[in-house]
Amino acid sequence: MDRAIEHLTPREIVAELDRYIVGQSAAKRAVAVALRNRYRRQQVAPEFRNDILPKNILMMGPTGVGKTEIARRLAQLARAPFIKVEATKFTEVGYVGRDVDAMVRDLVAEAVRLVEGERFAAIQPQAEARTNERLVELLDATNVSSHMLGWQMPEDDNPEARWQREAEETDARKSELMERLKAGHLEDEIIEFDSEEATNPFVQVFSAQGIEEMGIESGMPFGSKHVTRRTTVADARSTLHEEECRKLVDRSTLNRDALQRAEQMGIIFIDEIDKVAIKSSGAGPDVSREGVQRDLLPIIEGATVATKYGPCKTDHVLFIAAGAFHIAKPSDLIPELQGRLPIRVELEPLGLNDFRRILSEPHNALTKQYEHLLAADGVEIEFASEALDEIASFAAAQNERMESIGARRLHTVMENVLHEILFEAPYDQPQKILIDDIFVKNRLNTLVKHGETNRQS
Repeated sequence: MDRAIEHLTPREIVAELDRYIVGQSAAKRAVAVALRNRYRRQQVAPEFRNDILPKNILMMGPTGVGKTEIARRLAQLARAPFIKVEATKFTEVGYVGRDVDAMVRDLVAEAVRLVEGERFAAIQPQAEARTNERLVELLDATNVSSHMLGWQMPEDDNPEARWQREAEETDARKSELMERLKAGHLEDEIIEFDSEEATNPFVQVFSAQGIEEMGIESGMPFGSKHVTRRTTVADARSTLHEEECRKLVDRSTLNRDALQRAEQMGIIFIDEIDKVAIKSSGAGPDVSREGVQRDLLPIIEGATVATKYGPCKTDHVLFIAAGAFHIAKPSDLIPELQGRLPIRVELEPLGLNDFRRILSEPHNALTKQYEHLLAADGVEIEFASEALDEIASFAAAQNERMESIGARRLHTVMENVLHEILFEAPYDQPQKILIDDIFVKNRLNTLVKHGETNRQS
């Protein structure tokens, strides 16, 4: 869908999510409204705008039913910075481990990458033109042009006339080089050029805000060094292109816009929130779990976190927390945190019909992925409808017999069904293979007979 996100209604947002995710309409509706509310907030008068805070969401449901995928696709749709973190990776301040502020620093870093990518895409024509100009200069400087074209500089007693002639011949030589370069005739020529090379791009340092990654963008003197490289035009092009992109982009403006994007549009997905929701017994690891909740609270309520790109306010960041809640219940979270996750959505377990739809309906369906993968090796595969029925049925049965891992079971089954083809490809001649129910049954029966499915699942 090419329409800007601000022009999409909640119903259209759900329709876009339906292209990738089967079922879970309640969760889709909740996130669609949350996303639309961001646009609505921007239309509110400035004196009221800051008072309208995002309604954070708590998703409850077993693993593999689409919780993470819904949040990730929502962020892609909104072109918003998105990170996924696991609550179990954090520890209470004073314990060894990552502090919760790290999620905000990660969000800002992701926003910088997102905005940088957009800026680079916008300046592609300029960057490509400047890259070609640099390549021509380098080719000319290494006398490639003289070697190829066989030009000789005639003698002249008049310095001004000689200078004029040399300038004209240089322009003509570079023009000829540019034409040959654009035609792809100089890709194997060797050139030398200076470039920046990271010496220690990311170094962890301890600060009052926790572990911070510092490097080139932080302006530290050990970030990079100049090196002379000797390589082909083809290999040099990407390096020179990236350098030209960076020269054309104002870093201070980029960082400022990225901070604003993180603050106003950022989405933080906190998975396994149920693992830190166990009631405290007053000692042991339960104390740390409750401490993590208390450390999360100010971030979700709205705080200012120092990052290497500047301070980031979290007041309008959308937080989506998720958990299976097999043992713990949402009411086991501390009351203050419960209050900051007012939208509750329960995702349904996936059944046989859902598995059948997941195999073929989504834009990125598993069957389509394997078709594209094997096409790279000249193998055309086609799935019969009965084969998909058999795969879905087997995956559903495996989930019932063992611990359910939701739609992820389909990945295991599909990989086992197609293992021999994936291993043998490419063949001597292009192949067209029909995957029918007989093929699937034979492969799965062999796996069950040898007990491989149980071990691999």
